[in-house]
Amino acid sequence: MDNTVVGVFDSYAQAQSAMNELIASGFSRTDVQLNPDQETSASSTTTTDNTSDSGGIGGFFRSLFGMDDQVGDRDTYAEAVRRGSCVLTVNADNDEQRDRAIDIMNRYDPVDLDERSTHWRNSGWTGYDASAPRLTDDEIVQERSRYSTTGTTGTTGITGTTGATSTAANLTDTTRTEGSQTIPVIQEELAVGKRQVQRGGVRVYQRVRETPVTESVQLRDETIHVERHKVDQPASQADLAAFKEGAIELRETDEEAVVGKSARVVEEVVVGKDVTQRTEQIQDTVRRTDVEVEQLGAGTTRTAGMTDDSDFRTHWQTAYGQQGGRYEDYDAAYRYGSSLSSRDRFQADRWNEVEPQVRSEWESNNPGSAWDKVKDAVRYGAQRVTNNQQRNH
Repeated sequence: MDNTVVGVFDSYAQAQSAMNELIASGFSRTDVQLNPDQETSASSTTTTDNTSDSGGIGGFFRSLFGMDDQVGDRDTYAEAVRRGSCVLTVNADNDEQRDRAIDIMNRYDPVDLDERSTHWRNSGWTGYDASAPRLTDDEIVQERSRYSTTGTTGTTGITGTTGATSTAANLTDTTRTEGSQTIPVIQEELAVGKRQVQRGGVRVYQRVRETPVTESVQLRDETIHVERHKVDQPASQADLAAFKEGAIELRETDEEAVVGKSARVVEEVVVGKDVTQRTEQIQDTVRRTDVEVEQLGAGTTRTAGMTDDSDFRTHWQTAYGQQGGRYEDYDAAYRYGSSLSSRDRFQADRWNEVEPQVRSEWESNNPGSAWDKVKDAVRYGAQRVTNNQQRNH
C-alpha cells in the first residue's frame, strides 16, 4: 500500500531544495510533486474558481485526498496554497521510504499546518473558499508577521497519507531548539509469526462407469396346434352326450426375461489428514544504529589521528562528486578507513595484502553497502591519517 508524505513550506526555495534532495536520494521525479510547481507572484487579486480546474489546486488536492473523504484536510492544504505556501508531496512505496522522505523534508523547516489552521480559525476563517483570490505579497508578509507574534512558527509538520484511505495523520511534531540536535538510536527487533501456505493435496473424483455383463436364462414358449383327422365309426354314447353346441378355449403362454438391478457397496475410500507439530529455528540478523561521540580539539585535526572532515569532503568531490549522491553516504567509509591506521597490523602501503580482510570486516558491519562503491574512500581515509601521523613524527 502506498504512503504519501505531505509537507507545507512558506518558502518556495526551501520546498524546491527539499524536492531536489528527495530526487537525489533515489525518489522518482514522478513520485515527487510541488504545488505550485513554480515560484509565482501571489499578488494577483483575480478571482479564480479553483474547483473548476481539474489541473489546478482543486484537482491537485482532490487527487491527493479523494473527492469526498477528508474534505477538511483537502481544504486546509488548499487554503495554505491560497495564502502563499507551497505543498510538497512524495509517494513512498514502503515505510522505509516514507521515513526517509520525512527526515529529508524536516530539514527544510516545514510549517505545522495544525497550528497554522488553528490560527486561521481564531482569525475568523471558516473554511476554504475556492472563489477567494490568493493573498497578495503584502498580505502574505502581514499574515506571517502575525504568525511570529503568536508563536505559530518554529515547529515541523510533515504528514503522511495512506493510499487506500487517504487519511492524513501527523507523523512528526518536533520543536526546534537552537544549538541542539537529536540523533535517534534505531534498533530492529525480530518478530517471528506463522502463516498457512498451500503444500499440495488430494482431489478425489467420483464417476459412474458402465460395464457390459451377460447372463443366460431359460425361457418357455407355448404353441397351440389344431389338427383335423377323418374318422368313419359309429357314434358312441359319449359322442352323443357331446352332441351339443359349445366352445373350447386354449391359450398360448410364453416366458420373457425380466431384468432388475440392485446396488451393493463393494468398497470404501477414506480421505483424511494427519497433523503433526514441528519446531523450526529461525536465524536472521537485526540492525542497530550506534552513536559514537567523539571529542574534537581546538585545532583543525581530529583526535586519534583522524584528519579534518574537509580533507574527506575534498576527496569525495573529486572521486565521487560526478556520480551524484551525497557526501554523507561515504562519511562512514572515510571514518572506517581512518580507524584502520591505529591498528598495529595495518600498513597503508601494503593495501593489496590487507584489502581482503578490510573488505570482509566492512561488509560484516555494513550489510547492503557495496564494497566496490566505498573502497576508495576507505583507502583514502587510512592513507591520509597515516601520512599525517608520519609527518607529525
